[in-house]
Amino acid sequence: MGAKGHDANSGHGHDHDHDHGRAEGPDHGPLGDPLDDDTEDVIAAVLTASRLLVAISARAIAETEPALTLPQLRALVVLDGQGPVKLATLAGALGVNPSTAMRMVDRLEAAGSVSRQANPGNRREVVLSLTAKGRGLVERVVSHRHAEIAEIVSRLSAEQRAGLITSLRALTDAAGEPRVAPRPAPPPESAAPY
Repeated sequence: MGAKGHDANSGHGHDHDHDHGRAEGPDHGPLGDPLDDDTEDVIAAVLTASRLLVAISARAIAETEPALTLPQLRALVVLDGQGPVKLATLAGALGVNPSTAMRMVDRLEAAGSVSRQANPGNRREVVLSLTAKGRGLVERVVSHRHAEIAEIVSRLSAEQRAGLITSLRALTDAAGEPRVAPRPAPPPESAAPY
């Protein structure tokens, strides 16, 4: 921060605002500390990996259900993992407002992937769940994605794979993302469908 910003945060020369007047912005971390070059390298690497993972998901969708969108897939995966949920719960998990989630559910229900039922505990509430078709769709997309990631990971050395596990777990733990359980490898003769 420049001298002008320092003067504004320090008041009349008193130090009492030291913990409250931290800078914010793209060049500062959550505590106001300037991001160093290593941090910027990490951010660039994560953004590159994110682009790869989105592309893998898009290819998996294109091969299994081209009409499905990535946000719709996220909704199906949430329903698959959390069981029957209310619309507000789904919207919160997706980080969207309830009206956006409702439009998504309308499309998924029309496609036969999601069903709505009255909540047995409160008949005025509706709960959402996957249909057998929706569950099968999630399984096909996840299997396709799993196969492509496995093929990429197989190009890494054992040491690189171990380092990747540590780094990715640290990243997802920092974000509060629940861990996905490892899947058993399929037998060689039953490769995942493309």
